[in-house]
Amino acid sequence: MTIQRIESGTRMSKAVVHGDTVYLAGQVSTNAAQGGVTEQTKDILAIIDGFLAQAGTDKTKLLSANIWLTDIGTFAEMNAVWDAWLAPGCAPARATVEAKLAAPNLKVEIAVIAAK
Repeated sequence: MTIQRIESGTRMSKAVVHGDTVYLAGQVSTNAAQGGVTEQTKDILAIIDGFLAQAGTDKTKLLSANIWLTDIGTFAEMNAVWDAWLAPGCAPARATVEAKLAAPNLKVEIAVIAAK
């Protein structure tokens, strides 16, 4: 079975396709310096949409999601964006936790796994 790596670097790939499963690395906002949780979550979900499309799938086929917030007090704010983005009836298994992220301006990181 072949493995396709999308935007692969020395340390990691942004996405990996193996068979009918697509694994996305944790995605962070490309505009983190300018936005709060709402803006960063919107940006991340747009990035996820792009990688899923490159891999030949979309958010209706999400299997699981892991979400990291630097402040769990922003859970409802992030969920408002997530709920508006998620396709009806297609909620994945999901975990959300509070954690320190790689840079101080990052407030949200999201990783997903999807079927093709």
